[in-house]
Amino acid sequence: MLDSIYLSWLGIIYLIMLFIPNFFWTKHQPLGYDAKSENLILLILERIGQGLVTCFAIISFQKIIWQWDILLIIATIAMFLYEGYWIRYFRSDCTLQDFYTSFLKIPLAGATLPVLAFLCLGIYERHILLVISTIILGIGHIGIHYEHFRKINA
Repeated sequence: MLDSIYLSWLGIIYLIMLFIPNFFWTKHQPLGYDAKSENLILLILERIGQGLVTCFAIISFQKIIWQWDILLIIATIAMFLYEGYWIRYFRSDCTLQDFYTSFLKIPLAGATLPVLAFLCLGIYERHILLVISTIILGIGHIGIHYEHFRKINA
C-alpha cells in the first residue's frame, strides 16, 4: 500500500519546459509534415509513454532528497539544450530539415534531449516508474523521429 505521494517540482518545471515549445510548434509545423504514415506500434508506445511520463514526472511515491549530482546536472543541461533546439527551430524557416537536423551535434535533438532529461531525472530520483515510462516514450518518440528523418534524407 502507498503511504504517501510526493510532488516533484523539478519534474513539473521540466514538463513546462517541454510543453511550451510544443504548443508553439502546433502553430509552426514544418511544411510537408505528415504524421499519418507513422508506425502504429511506435505511435502507441509514444502516446503511452507521454501519458506515463507526464504522471510520474509530477508524482513520486518516495520523498525526494534534492542535492546536486551528475545525473541532475545532465538532466538540467539536456532540458536547456532542448530549449535551445526550439529557439533555433523557431528562428529558422521551419522546414522539415530544420526540424530533424541535429543540434550541437546531438542527433534528433527534439526527440532525444527530453528523453535523456527525464531518464536522468528518473534515475536521479530513484523513480523506477519514471525510468520505465521514459524508456517506453523514448522507443516510440525517437523511433518516429528517426523514421521521419530517414524519409527526408532518402
